[in-house]
Amino acid sequence: MVTIAAGLAAGGVIAVIMCTFFACLHVYRTHNKDRTRLRETRELARLFSLGKGTTTFFTHKELQKATKGFSAERKVGGGAFGTVYAGKLQDGTLIAVKSINASNTQGMEQVVNEVTLLSSVNHTNLVHLLGCCLEAKDPLLVYEFVENGTLSEHLQGLRGGRLDWPQRIKIATETAGALAYLHSARPPIYHRDVKSSNILLDANLKTKVADFGLSRTVLTDESHVSTVPQGTPGYLDPEYHQYFHLSDKSDVYSFGVVLVEIITAMKVVDFSRDRREVSLAAMALQKITSGNLDEIIDPFLEVERNALVHTMVHRVAELAFRCLATNKDSRPAMIEVANELASIQIASLEFRVDNQLYDHEPFDYNEDHNNSFKFPDHTVSPVSVLQQHQWSSFNNSIVGRTTPTRG
Repeated sequence: MVTIAAGLAAGGVIAVIMCTFFACLHVYRTHNKDRTRLRETRELARLFSLGKGTTTFFTHKELQKATKGFSAERKVGGGAFGTVYAGKLQDGTLIAVKSINASNTQGMEQVVNEVTLLSSVNHTNLVHLLGCCLEAKDPLLVYEFVENGTLSEHLQGLRGGRLDWPQRIKIATETAGALAYLHSARPPIYHRDVKSSNILLDANLKTKVADFGLSRTVLTDESHVSTVPQGTPGYLDPEYHQYFHLSDKSDVYSFGVVLVEIITAMKVVDFSRDRREVSLAAMALQKITSGNLDEIIDPFLEVERNALVHTMVHRVAELAFRCLATNKDSRPAMIEVANELASIQIASLEFRVDNQLYDHEPFDYNEDHNNSFKFPDHTVSPVSVLQQHQWSSFNNSIVGRTTPTRG
């Protein structure tokens, strides 16, 4: 009996010790998480304070009113890291408010990363970060509201009318210009999640590249960054996925997939297709190399009715083919991609003027963005004297407003 009693007593002591240990561990982890959250919130405040001239600190009451109390009817997006609401400020400005789940450490890290990058760049085709609110437990980021959905939604016919060819090539050109701008930063910025659902469109179908949570900056003398692959299936650079080497050519590969989407209006990953064609990139490469590209061109484009549009679509397909090269060194730089798309867009505009098949206004090449970065002349291939004149005006508009410099 004594032995049994001693055993029970010892067991009780061990149980108490174990309970105490796990309780202390829980308190430690909670405290550590709170400290991490506090540190990251302070970092957000510091980042925003550095840009006081262009950044607004909103009150929680102000944003609550703008979103009607963060009501479900104002919800326009969301995920593991937070929820996005549409809102309207008292002065009539439309905004998008992202409520960040502060308990998600990875989400907070991505927010800090996004704020860091967006505070250091300025381009007409990058979504604009307006400010923040750090009063509540969950930080709130405020962006310009881009009201016309994503490129993906338009291509899939989920929003508005279908995009015609001049609209598609315009969107492609603007996106390439924005990415070329990021790659030209010092140090360079790699987006790391280029996809059609991260390409927003306003009422005039002007492009706004968004979602910089995964983006990275690199030292200028590095050819790549070794990092765990992150991104979206179907868009991920195979070399990055296999060797963990992130480079500017990783964005080029992802953008090549977007170009194929623009041509085909097909889903990037579709398990309803034949198993060899589940991946849109793989299917496109096979169709292009076998000379059967026309089989996957979006029927809405009606390329069989117009030889010039057919030719332009094939030029974009050839460019996409180069972007999707397995070896990153075989892919063009984003600046080359932007140049090629710009020359194709010029031909598209000339076609539209001559044939009067489209009823929307042409893109304004003469818009002055006060840009100091220019494309090299040797990459220009305009097809007429008129296009040469347009190109000289266009050089200063495609890349954006200012060449970004990060200290």
